Amino acid sequence: MSERPDPTSNETGADAARAALNRARAAARSRGLFPAQRASPPTASRRLARARIAGERRSGAGPDARDPQPVSGAIDRLVVERGWETPVAVGGVLGRWDQVVGADVAAHCAAESFDGGVLVVRTVSTAWATQVRLLAPMVLRRLAEELGDGVVERLVVRGPAAPSWHRGPRTAPGGRGPRDTYG
Repeated sequence: MSERPDPTSNETGADAARAALNRARAAARSRGLFPAQRASPPTASRRLARARIAGERRSGAGPDARDPQPVSGAIDRLVVERGWETPVAVGGVLGRWDQVVGADVAAHCAAESFDGGVLVVRTVSTAWATQVRLLAPMVLRRLAEELGDGVVERLVVRGPAAPSWHRGPRTAPGGRGPRDTYG
């Protein structure tokens, strides 16, 4: 039951839309439906009375704690409240690992984990594992400069991970790995 515009009328644009709206309102009134009446906007005295009842205090034009806060301030406050200062600082340093240890060393090793003052570093070869172990005092000194004394207490250097022989559909359960086929 939609009404189509009269093709003989010369209404266009906003006038046609206004006329269609008025026709729809008239049709709604004839069916007993009434458009929602607008509530009058609250006056200043009503707003102030509601504020007093709710116990709100109004502030002036200056900044207030209820104003929108920058995200960085909210995150900083969350880090301090939760006691995450050390893990966040360590994460920041590990994100800049190549700047801390140098690009050459960082190309051959990566920080793997940090837990309880122990930083685990994984290298690409056993030769680089030996080299990083020799550089451990220098790396610990640089980490102490970046994070503060006592945050990283020990550096554990691990070589490359050994390959796993437990793959494929025909792996023997409980077998000795590659040695069980040699005798």
